[in-house]
Amino acid sequence: MNIRIRRHGSADAFLRRAESWLLEAEAEYTVPLGLAYRMRESLAGFVPPIYLATVERGGDVVGCAFRTPPFKLGLTRMPDEALPALVEDVAGVYAEIPAVLGPEREARRFAALWSERTGVVAREGMRERIYRLDAVQAPAQPPPGRLRVAEPEDLDLATEWIASFAAEAGIQTADAARMAEAQISRAALVLWEDEVPRSMAVEAARTPNGARIGFVYTPPQWRGRGYASACVAELSQRILDSGRRFCCLYTDLSNPTSNAIYQRIGYRAVCDVADYEFAAPEQEAR
Repeated sequence: MNIRIRRHGSADAFLRRAESWLLEAEAEYTVPLGLAYRMRESLAGFVPPIYLATVERGGDVVGCAFRTPPFKLGLTRMPDEALPALVEDVAGVYAEIPAVLGPEREARRFAALWSERTGVVAREGMRERIYRLDAVQAPAQPPPGRLRVAEPEDLDLATEWIASFAAEAGIQTADAARMAEAQISRAALVLWEDEVPRSMAVEAARTPNGARIGFVYTPPQWRGRGYASACVAELSQRILDSGRRFCCLYTDLSNPTSNAIYQRIGYRAVCDVADYEFAAPEQEAR
């Protein structure tokens, strides 16, 4: 059957078509779900043109693609034969994109086709693993301190830590101060405090049954003392206590420390995703 790429002009339209399909693998797809739920509530802070598309075959959804500029294009699992059509459709909206992120097979194939079509050079970026937690295993020897929700007076610190996290992880972020202010205003940013703040985590998005944790950061001078483990464990427990069935998060596969930390508190691997970045040939030559 023929593949169809169907663009949607609103988050509502996208969710009407894609939500039930995405929820079949909810922990894997908290990013597109969370984005769509946020956009359904408000488009404040989002820069057009926003790309929300379903990949359809015989009237059934078999994949999704999404982008909110200036960030990378996101992909779900989809049939290989859909990718040439998806490349053409994305090219009809954007002359260039910085990167693509998705399951290894889909991201690698899209990157090759995009490179062939546009002349850019594709290079492999970060490889990540998605983890899911259904029950917290509290740290055996928790560090001193307590978890607290960040307050407006923590804005400068949160801005600095968000910017530092993004720089270390090599990821793109919107304005760090604006992001910190938004997360503090929705009581989503938490700090592990031992006399002073030592570690940070953010409840980045909620889906019907779960929540995604992100921006886990401890300044270098406080690392190795269990602060991040305690921070994520306590935030995860609070999320479960609020009625969610699971928590999930992404980890950099090149960082064995963080992967081990999350597994010790109950996170289990769901799947891996790959990032391919695009650069003009002259940039790559430099």
